[in-house]
Amino acid sequence: MNDFDEKLSHLQTRLEKMVEYQNYFYREINFIRREIEALKQIAPSSTNRRQVESKYAEKAEPEFKPQIQPQTESKPEPELPPQQPNPDKVDLNQTSNAVRNQTPPPARQSPHIAEDRETERRAATAGGAKSGLEELIGRNLISIVGIIITIIGVGIGAKYAIDNNLISPVMRILAGYLFGIGLLGIAVWLKPKYINFSAVLLSGAMAISYFITYFAYGFYNLMPQTLAFALMVLITLATVAAAINYSRQVIAHIGLVGAYAVPFLLSGDSRNTTILLAYVAVINLGVLGVSLRKYWKTLFYSSFVFTWLIYSAVYLFSPFAAPLNFAELMIFAAIFFLTFYSTFLAYKLAAKELFGAENVLLLLANSFVFYGFGYALIQQQTGGERFLGLFTIINAALHFAVAQLVKRYAFVDKGSVNFLAALGLIFLTLAVPVELRGHWITLLWTAEAAILFYLGRAKKLSLYEYFAYPLMSLASASLLNEWSLASLSGNGAIRTPLLNAGFLTAILFAAGFIFIYFIGKKYQPAVRKPFNIAAQYLIPTILLVALYNAFRIEIDSYFSAELVRTSYNLSDGSSQQDYDLTLFNLIWQLNYSMLFLTLLAVVNARKFKSDVLGFITLGLSTFILLIFLVAGLYALGELRVSYLAQTNADIFHHGVFHLVIRYVSLAFVAALIFASSKYIKEHLNHKFPELKLNLGFDFVFYGSLLWLTSSELLNWADILRLADADKLGLSIWWGIYALVLVIIGIAQRKKHLRIGAIVLFAVTLVKLFFYDIASLGTISKTVVFVSLGILLLIISFLYNKYKHLIFDENEAEPTVADEAESLG
Repeated sequence: MNDFDEKLSHLQTRLEKMVEYQNYFYREINFIRREIEALKQIAPSSTNRRQVESKYAEKAEPEFKPQIQPQTESKPEPELPPQQPNPDKVDLNQTSNAVRNQTPPPARQSPHIAEDRETERRAATAGGAKSGLEELIGRNLISIVGIIITIIGVGIGAKYAIDNNLISPVMRILAGYLFGIGLLGIAVWLKPKYINFSAVLLSGAMAISYFITYFAYGFYNLMPQTLAFALMVLITLATVAAAINYSRQVIAHIGLVGAYAVPFLLSGDSRNTTILLAYVAVINLGVLGVSLRKYWKTLFYSSFVFTWLIYSAVYLFSPFAAPLNFAELMIFAAIFFLTFYSTFLAYKLAAKELFGAENVLLLLANSFVFYGFGYALIQQQTGGERFLGLFTIINAALHFAVAQLVKRYAFVDKGSVNFLAALGLIFLTLAVPVELRGHWITLLWTAEAAILFYLGRAKKLSLYEYFAYPLMSLASASLLNEWSLASLSGNGAIRTPLLNAGFLTAILFAAGFIFIYFIGKKYQPAVRKPFNIAAQYLIPTILLVALYNAFRIEIDSYFSAELVRTSYNLSDGSSQQDYDLTLFNLIWQLNYSMLFLTLLAVVNARKFKSDVLGFITLGLSTFILLIFLVAGLYALGELRVSYLAQTNADIFHHGVFHLVIRYVSLAFVAALIFASSKYIKEHLNHKFPELKLNLGFDFVFYGSLLWLTSSELLNWADILRLADADKLGLSIWWGIYALVLVIIGIAQRKKHLRIGAIVLFAVTLVKLFFYDIASLGTISKTVVFVSLGILLLIISFLYNKYKHLIFDENEAEPTVADEAESLG
């Protein structure tokens, strides 16, 4: 009988493999059919087409008549044969011959058997969806629901017998065991013909045995805890053996649930964590042994979840005062982690399967759950903070070591090895902020990102490049955090300019991103296009921001420190500072910004020649120029006022540089405008003529020039103590400026300049009548009116004298009066 069952189980497994092979053949047949359809369309004649079709059709004909027709979009499902084999009644000889006649699929096919293969095959070969659903309910779901109801009924009956004292406790327990044994016997008796139904009965028998053992220990104290645990282990082992023998997950799952329920049911002493966790470790070995052999994924995942849930309960509700308890928890956490880790990798190596998304998530979850518990346990110990970095590095070293070990297998794909190595890099990255502080975090993350990016691009290891991008983000965030902390807590701290840790960190960070940028230029991307496009813009952007802020922050730190140095304690107990330094701080930051953009425009024009970078530079230049015209000129005006007033001259020195700084800033403005003009003319105009960049440049240039010259007029009027400069002086200057615009517009045939001059003259006249005239004296009014009148006449004369140039520009037809005037 035992030999017969063993042979039957063996042949049943081979039958299941045959179905797997058969599915492979159907995929090949569908591929050949698609090739035939394609060849029909390109065959030169009907005769050749028939020959090609016949040739490929012969190859596509299988050696056996298919029982399962796969669904395709182009072919309807064929009618099923009238006779379908009963999976519960298999002809052993026919099955053996069929298995021997099959050609195995390629070597990389997974050796594991999908769960409930017979159910899937019957559902696919049944006479339509209706019969398939009916069979699923009638032959599977009803039996499962029935056994659950039976178990509940046994429980209710046992409870009734207990409540009413119908039979003695010993008889109750014996009756329960006898019922379970009887159910087990029926399951074994029905197995040869009704394997699915037998599996359900057997799983119910195992569940009843679990709970009867719990009653014997928990309610009646008929057995000690050690014996109860031993019986539970035996029941679990029997359940595992039955699951392997039946090749049914339902048995293993019921055994799993019962096994992991035992610690909660039988653990009367919550402090006895050693026995509890040791029991879970033993159960894991059995369950994962089944999972390794069959690779039932749901069983593996359930074991993973139950194990760490039990461990979480122990962690949350057990005392941590005793050092022994800490050691126990760390040891068992490591055992659980290594059990799942090794089981998963062992199957992958045996099956020669690639890592999928779910595999990646499982490994990450297992690693980080263990790391989280270990980190918390170490941190709770006295002085444990000193070992957190070491613990993180040990995790990283473990994954690196496993990657090197797995690499020795010739059949293992590089992606799996790279993922394990990348997992080690993740923990190495985590070790940086755990063990180090401050600038070292930024530097190590930058170096790690550069190395990973190089390996990803140069060695075509896409996984490494994918990991490099988060590290770039972490390094950038760390640098921003350092800058923010320096501005909040370190503001005013005295340090040597350009020779300090903050500046050196920013420069090395920028150097790392320069390396990444040139590696990206040299090698083709190994990642998908969206990531590559993002990298093309984000990497140079981060690089430029780092370079810009590295020096700008040094300027801010220098003036902040100087402000602290100038603190002066007054006689009344208050302190006074030279707040002109804050104005110098703003102006020099603006000067530096204009210098940076000027150099960027020059380097881009000569080296990079990037249109995107060119447009960004022009936009930022316009923005900085606007800030200078508003805030910078205001700060320069305040410095002039401070110099002229000489407030606190006996304490703070306000020299002539308060005035000279204006012309230093104007030099930076001129350099920025010149570089932008040259870049537009030499690089952008001929590429993007439709944008009319010259028009925008003229608006910015002549508008800024008017603003700067007007400010300069007010500046010298204040220095020379001239009155009414904002009225008489500005009105006359604006009129002159409008005249100059008209002359330039006529000479260069730029209509927009002439229109701008007319608008400026209109604004000047409005200012004259509504603002100037109210406070000006008679002589001033006469001067301004006569001056503006003369300027208007000059403009009118220019329009009349050069109207042929203006009209030619606008392509206007000359009138008869114009021709007569030209002849006269």
